[in-house]
Amino acid sequence: MAKLMVINSGEGTEVPFLRGMLTRSLQDIGLDFDEAYDLASDVKDALSNRSSVETGELKKCVSERLREIHSDYLANRYESQIDATHQVMIRGDEGQLVPFSGEAHSKSLELCGISNEDARNLSRILGRHLVARNRKEINTSYLGRLTYRVLLREIGKKAAQRYLVWSEFSKSGMPLLLLIGGAPGSGKSTISTALASQLDIFRTQSTDMLREVMRMMTPERLLPVLHRSSFDAWQALPDADGACGQDDKVITGYRSQTELLTVSCEAVVQRAVRERVSMVLEGVHIDPALIRRLEYDSDVVVVPVMLGILKQGQLRKRIRGRGGKAPQRRSQRYLQSFDAIWQLQSYLLSEADKEQISIVANEDRDSTVAEILSIIADTLSARLKPTLKQVFPAAG
Repeated sequence: MAKLMVINSGEGTEVPFLRGMLTRSLQDIGLDFDEAYDLASDVKDALSNRSSVETGELKKCVSERLREIHSDYLANRYESQIDATHQVMIRGDEGQLVPFSGEAHSKSLELCGISNEDARNLSRILGRHLVARNRKEINTSYLGRLTYRVLLREIGKKAAQRYLVWSEFSKSGMPLLLLIGGAPGSGKSTISTALASQLDIFRTQSTDMLREVMRMMTPERLLPVLHRSSFDAWQALPDADGACGQDDKVITGYRSQTELLTVSCEAVVQRAVRERVSMVLEGVHIDPALIRRLEYDSDVVVVPVMLGILKQGQLRKRIRGRGGKAPQRRSQRYLQSFDAIWQLQSYLLSEADKEQISIVANEDRDSTVAEILSIIADTLSARLKPTLKQVFPAAG
């Protein structure tokens, strides 16, 4: 069977028909995968005796199928999608040209506290605007001003101002130091990885890894506290069988281990600050005492966050789930020490509250990431007061 080619006479292009691309396009308007795949297959079969088809005819064929099988609403949504053959190019500050990416643009909008779905819809609105006006090339300033106005109209002033703040921060060269603490099982690693990806931060460090390096360098007989978990480090203390209560022992052991890691944490932070790069530092050892000791320049943006799982049943479930994802963590041992972990979390949340450190209840990944992004945006907004003309001074 000859390959079906899709021709755009206006652009002078000829590309093969790809069922997968049409399927994804149909998913974007609200069809589930099976519905989208079936409709894309129907269209392919209907054109199977053809060697080529014009883009307009193809779009009409898909639209008619949508009206027959689904609804006028979905057909209208499909017809209003950005024409993939119309490529808008963005000229950067240094003159480089890159194609407009709806995915990359929507990612930047999520930093403003907008949901993934709303961000994607806004990027489509903006893309359709550019296509409708036959814009082939724009500069970053024009894109920024247009994005600001779309946010202002569709979402509101707060989201639009956050967009300006994030844009100004990205140009400033100011490093962001994100400190994520929490008890074992609170989701620190998962949330930190997601935030690093969202913020394009390439330097991440866990206090668990720092502890592991120190263990390799220091025999257990010299520093036994270092070779225990944070919640049972008390068992390696000289007076482990003393008269103080179990709760006090857990916290004393934790603080003793955290103190040993302070220098290592300070070292990785100072290097990031010295090199002017943003960094995520996460781990159970991120506590208010450590945060107070860290030193950094005045233009470094420091955002400490303490994660918590506020229901015992949910924390047990998370700890139990760690066994499948990372067998080496021995979730059973964690469950056997659950009371100590719960006590440690209570201490961390209490100390964070005293120091006015943001506490985020980690119910699910997406909402937690969104909340922390909002915290970062609020921190930046307290320091940066950009105007539209300052951030995007010239329209292209």
